[in-house]
Amino acid sequence: MAVRIHNTLTGTIDEIIPGGKKRESISDYPPVSIYSCGPTVYGYAHIGNFRTFVFNDFLRRYLKFRGFKVIHAMNITDVDDKTIAGANAEGVSLKEYTSRYTAIFLEDLKILNIEPVEHMPKATESIDAMIDIIERLTRGGYVYERDGSLYFSIAKFERYGRLSRLERREIKTGLRYDTDEYAKDDIRDFALWKAPKQGEVAWETPFGRGRPGWHIECSAMIRKIFGGTIDIHTGGVDLIFPHHENEIAQSEAAYGETFVRHWIHVEHLLVNNAKMSKSMGNFYTLRDLLAKGYSPRAIRYLLISAHYRKQLNFTIEGITQAEQALARIDNLIVRLMDVRGGSETGTAARTLVERLVAGFTEAVDDDLNISGGLGVLFDFIHAANLLISESSVTRGDAEILMQGLQKIDSVLGCIFFKPRKAGIDVSWIESMIEERAQAKREKNYARADEIRAMLLSHGIALEDTKEGTRWKMR
Repeated sequence: MAVRIHNTLTGTIDEIIPGGKKRESISDYPPVSIYSCGPTVYGYAHIGNFRTFVFNDFLRRYLKFRGFKVIHAMNITDVDDKTIAGANAEGVSLKEYTSRYTAIFLEDLKILNIEPVEHMPKATESIDAMIDIIERLTRGGYVYERDGSLYFSIAKFERYGRLSRLERREIKTGLRYDTDEYAKDDIRDFALWKAPKQGEVAWETPFGRGRPGWHIECSAMIRKIFGGTIDIHTGGVDLIFPHHENEIAQSEAAYGETFVRHWIHVEHLLVNNAKMSKSMGNFYTLRDLLAKGYSPRAIRYLLISAHYRKQLNFTIEGITQAEQALARIDNLIVRLMDVRGGSETGTAARTLVERLVAGFTEAVDDDLNISGGLGVLFDFIHAANLLISESSVTRGDAEILMQGLQKIDSVLGCIFFKPRKAGIDVSWIESMIEERAQAKREKNYARADEIRAMLLSHGIALEDTKEGTRWKMR
């Protein structure tokens, strides 16, 4: 079965075809080229941002799971209205300001076990590519100048509005926007290059001193890295218009070729069924949640567990449910680690793993149906627990079952992930070990297993010895 994902441009679920030409097998394809809109580094990224960033990671991991090679770029927007305003407010250079928040963002990616991408370009390092696009657009008659700024005339690009499905009558020809963001119901020409203002960073170019508009940045970075049409472009649904629509217009007008084959957009995240707002008290950064003691594993699991085209209602109860789901998986891992004797393997364990991988693949191939994939995973967990309870699992079988979990976790990234701990509450760990020992003395083995799984979910592995129970960080 092919990997098929909804394409915002066509409105249909289309097969991913790297390079745009069908091949006999996955190994024959060139690498899948992916570009993901990254953060604007003017503050801490919030949990809604991380829904999209975790999705990007899930997508690249799944394509690799299916055997595709991947070349993935995610940009850092380090010059725009917000970053300039933030730097000026603090009285520091733009580079100093954006470097601080870039470092924080990269640390947050590690905390959530998001894989490093192959390219992470910065807008300020791609001015040469922006100049090339603007010069091409100028020669093509798409650009006009007003008060030292250069604008793209959307009326000159006949295909404008295909991605966001705009009506041509909505377009206000000749009216301009200098700000980087604007409303869908007021469609105007957008700035490619902005005349310098007092206190703003600026670059010398063939068309004057100034700095880039927001939309030109991604087009330039994509061209600089990939050199032509790319396979996949991802981002949140809020970027469809104007950002991605404008990217298409300027890129295709400049180079006369398809910009992106497949557009994938992630739906909004709500918090307690409402849009995030600091005034409502439901605005969370990743650091806010970590400070409250919530596990990065659970946060990642929750963000990944809902289909990307459905709104995700993020709640504290949801994090708790994610912890419980991970505890079920951890409990199976504990039981598999406890299996002793026999290196031989039977057909039952191999069959379970084959069904796990085949069922997970079939589900997720269909528009990245993660809910179906997780359903297959928990069916596997139930069946594996039954085998263990029936004393039908050897040490060899346990290793096969563990390998099955590891294969699925190459996509999920939250089963065997070991989050780094800022500090270890030794007294709490020892109290849990004592409670577990008491539960075993009372023959309450279910509670004993629950405590062991809970500790494992926090990265703490227990080892029962003749001298007592020892613990160590995984």
